[in-house]
Amino acid sequence: MLDDMLDYVVHIRERPVWQPMPQEVRDHFRAAISRAPTPLEKVHREFMEYVLPYAGGNVHPGFLGWVQGGGTATGMLAEMLAGGLNANLGGRDQAPIEVERQMVAWVRQLLGFPDTASGLFVTGTSMANLLAVLVARSSVLGKEVRSSGIGRGNTRLRAYASRAAHGCVVQAMDLAGLGTEALCLIPVDGHSRMDIASLRASIVRDRAEGLLPFLVIASAGTVDVGAVDNLSAIAAVCLEEDLWFHVDGAYGALGMLSPKVSPLLNGIGDADSVAFDFHKWGQVPYDAGFLLVKDGQQHYETFASPAAYLRREASGMAAGSPWPCDFGPDLSRGFRALKTWFTLKVHGADAIGAAITRSCELAELLERRILAEPALELMAPAQLNIVCFGYRALDHDQVNARIVTRLQESGIAAPSMTTVGGRLAIRVAIFNHRTQSADLDAMIDAVLRLGEDEMRKDRS
Repeated sequence: MLDDMLDYVVHIRERPVWQPMPQEVRDHFRAAISRAPTPLEKVHREFMEYVLPYAGGNVHPGFLGWVQGGGTATGMLAEMLAGGLNANLGGRDQAPIEVERQMVAWVRQLLGFPDTASGLFVTGTSMANLLAVLVARSSVLGKEVRSSGIGRGNTRLRAYASRAAHGCVVQAMDLAGLGTEALCLIPVDGHSRMDIASLRASIVRDRAEGLLPFLVIASAGTVDVGAVDNLSAIAAVCLEEDLWFHVDGAYGALGMLSPKVSPLLNGIGDADSVAFDFHKWGQVPYDAGFLLVKDGQQHYETFASPAAYLRREASGMAAGSPWPCDFGPDLSRGFRALKTWFTLKVHGADAIGAAITRSCELAELLERRILAEPALELMAPAQLNIVCFGYRALDHDQVNARIVTRLQESGIAAPSMTTVGGRLAIRVAIFNHRTQSADLDAMIDAVLRLGEDEMRKDRS
């Protein structure tokens, strides 16, 4: 099994990026529960035949459509160790929690947070953003909100994010019990960054209407075009207005490892909390999200729940308080820190930073290739490592949608689609450390061939 997965990574270029599942494959997974034992080797053969060939494809260098890292063999092997150890990192006095604590310390250093900051591994930034909203909520309403709820009194909270913010930010407001209408979406400038003047005006207006502004969520790498909000300016607004400053740095926060990207993140150290993923630019296998909170005590008071079965002691297995379960809702937690720790130690932070820099340089190369092709149009300037473009056609949206679908089904490359300025765009997100300029050239060549084919169909 280990040999097969190592071979899968080594020979990944010989496979299609993605291929649709035949009906017989889908039907295979409709069988009833297995009540009798099945030999391991037979189940493994089923995996090789029915699962591996029809995966999402983000290990492949031609996977270019979504914000997903390619993983590494190092991370895969670390996952095997974690699985064998079967550690529950909810609590208890154990070395795996020390690994996670070391990771927290490293993230503090990377983002410029004080030693009192707390951190926690979670599934991904969607969860980390939700936890950050809950910490910000308790910071303004007090820890009593955990017992009385937000319905007590007439206080109506107000949060702010740009119109380019990820959908999970809106969902976090819903899940936190504040309601999606409590989030004010601020207009963006020509580079898809939050408009600071509009943010200030919205805060003034909301205070006059009796609302209580409490939170601003900035984006460090928006999902559509990779924009980074002016973090320093937003930090200044939050300081003046006494608001919690959170950064959704799902993929962009790790840009601090890159000399090319880190200047764009000036001000991230002024945030009250930052959410990001190691499984994106960090190339750690899924999943490995992270939340860092500057006020560790506030973070603790938001989630810690005393219970007899979680009793703490000065010694023995119940020592080592506070535990990770004091900083989030999960008592059962996997050893996500191990594959992240292995990745950073084996490859080194500088190598990961170099891969981040390289992905941005590839985006610039792709932008120049697009600008040199008369049949193509650049629909948004390359920001970080995301490029949006289109094939020129009168029936623009329909033609480009068909190009993307046919390209994905061809197995050559897998970009995605988004909307830029009200028009459909082919979106290329370069996150896989295996991707090279030749992979981007192959994608562009295929787009040109498919686009010409679509135009011939229209003319006929």
